[in-house]
Amino acid sequence: MLESGCKAVKEGVLEKRSDGLLQLWKKKRCILTEEGLLLIPPKQQPPPPQQQQQQQPPVTAPAEPAAKMKELHFSNMKTVDCVERKGKYVYFTVVMAEGKEIDFRCAQEQGWNAAITLQMVQYKNRQAILAVRSTRQKQQHLAQQPHGPR
Repeated sequence: MLESGCKAVKEGVLEKRSDGLLQLWKKKRCILTEEGLLLIPPKQQPPPPQQQQQQQPPVTAPAEPAAKMKELHFSNMKTVDCVERKGKYVYFTVVMAEGKEIDFRCAQEQGWNAAITLQMVQYKNRQAILAVRSTRQKQQHLAQQPHGPR
């Protein structure tokens, strides 16, 4: 996602509910782009922009292995459900295409759920426009071809 040169639309901290038995809330540094949401453990640095990747890698190693970093791409995202507003938090669930549900919470004034939803809708709209253009181009191409003998 970031490797493709997408700019960050929103950055900050979200809390993600763990999948384990205790389902603890764990803070994740998040970067929202036009392509999806990148979840980074708070001590780990995000991947460098594309221009810097061609140079020598930095000497300092990340605090956590890169495998801990998660990318939730909008192409795999089905919906964002706002579950409830309780106390100072808003709780919401990201539903992935394969049915997996990922629970998040953040301070109500941060508006992460709205920002993620808006970017996801814009992404899906862009994909739909590209699909329509592609279909029209194929139809125009077929219409322009001479028909062979029957």
